[in-house]
Amino acid sequence: MRPRPASDLFRFLQSSRLCLLQSYRLIPKSLFSHNQIYYNVIPHFNVVSSPMTTPTRMSSTQAIIASVYSASQNKSHYLKDGKGFTNPWLSWRDLDLVKAVKYIARHRTGPDSAGIWGPSTTPPTVPVITPQFLQTRSTSSTEFRATWLGHACFCVEFPGGFCVLFDPVFSEGCSPRYTKMPCDIADIPVVDVVVISHNHYDHLDYNTVMKLKKQHPNAWYFVPLGNKPWFARSVVENCIELDWWEERDIVLTPPNSQTSAKASPSTDSNELPLKVQTEPAEEEGSKAKDIVARIDCATLWASWSIESGGKKVYFGGDTGYRAVPPDLPKSVDDYGDEFKDLPVCPAFKQIGELRGPFDVGLIPIGAYMPRWVMSPMHANPYDAVRIFVDTKCKKALGIHWGTFVLTDELEPPRLLKEALGKEGIEKEGVFDVLNIGETREY
Repeated sequence: MRPRPASDLFRFLQSSRLCLLQSYRLIPKSLFSHNQIYYNVIPHFNVVSSPMTTPTRMSSTQAIIASVYSASQNKSHYLKDGKGFTNPWLSWRDLDLVKAVKYIARHRTGPDSAGIWGPSTTPPTVPVITPQFLQTRSTSSTEFRATWLGHACFCVEFPGGFCVLFDPVFSEGCSPRYTKMPCDIADIPVVDVVVISHNHYDHLDYNTVMKLKKQHPNAWYFVPLGNKPWFARSVVENCIELDWWEERDIVLTPPNSQTSAKASPSTDSNELPLKVQTEPAEEEGSKAKDIVARIDCATLWASWSIESGGKKVYFGGDTGYRAVPPDLPKSVDDYGDEFKDLPVCPAFKQIGELRGPFDVGLIPIGAYMPRWVMSPMHANPYDAVRIFVDTKCKKALGIHWGTFVLTDELEPPRLLKEALGKEGIEKEGVFDVLNIGETREY
């Protein structure tokens, strides 16, 4: 029997189309033992040698470094029995499953609801175009491109030829899909690394992984801690899993300076394809003809930092920013003055201080209704703009919307512009949304 991600558990719930399809409480422990990890931290171990060496008076950056180092040493995200993980921040709120079901049922029949069966997904919804990938690559290339392939999946082509695929799902069976796939895996010329944020069915798909394995057999998979056994059962050997504050470097050595994109890059016979680097910048400068990338895991429900060719990308995966109170009408602004003291996740500022600025952030903007249930784990556009600012992204593109029927909204692009305007940020050209299949060049 083939190993199955947590996705298959949710299929019997599709007829109700409840947003509880996303609930971690419905995932079997044998497949996904992680508990409540919905926020993101990007690591750097070698900044501080010991928490005891921290000076009494610290700058804000020093304080962040000290808190991050302390958290990494104390393993505050580990459960005491060592069999799972917990969210250590005040911005998280546990959900009672029974209360959540009652709340969603009341929401579906309330005045702010899109209807008992959710929003209409009758076309047209989100335009879909055929993506245009680079057909050849070179270590001297300066092109930096990001192509949205639907939901959380992006294909990013870095200067120097390194290519990363984030959270690929090329399957019609993943929840009700109301926009078609822009291409097939066979249409992507090269994939060096596949990055997985977590194992929910709309981010990790067995059939997609099998197609990738066949089409791009030399690709490496980076996953959060605890997901490697699933890949082992899927007979995917090139898999690295990372805990908080861990990082890896990957060096792909092409046979010559001009490599066909159809050919998978080979690794140097004198070095491992992946290795820990204390000073990856020196490695990058020492091999002018190699494709070098720095890969940083964020959390167990992971966001990621990828750096290659002098460019840096932040991938948010799935994440929340703060939990909001229940029973707020849709017309109430939960960023109003009466809610200004709600705790926010501190990790995003840590990410910005320790790893920013980022050239591009891929930040979730959808699947956030009903707000009380989803806010701890899914950002809305207003949260996304705060994440954009906290992580110090220069530009950003919206993900996690416009593809699968998950929750009750089809409005993220409109709300994103409202949120940008409220923060005094240009509504176009800074944090944008793309058509599915569209490429943005930087």
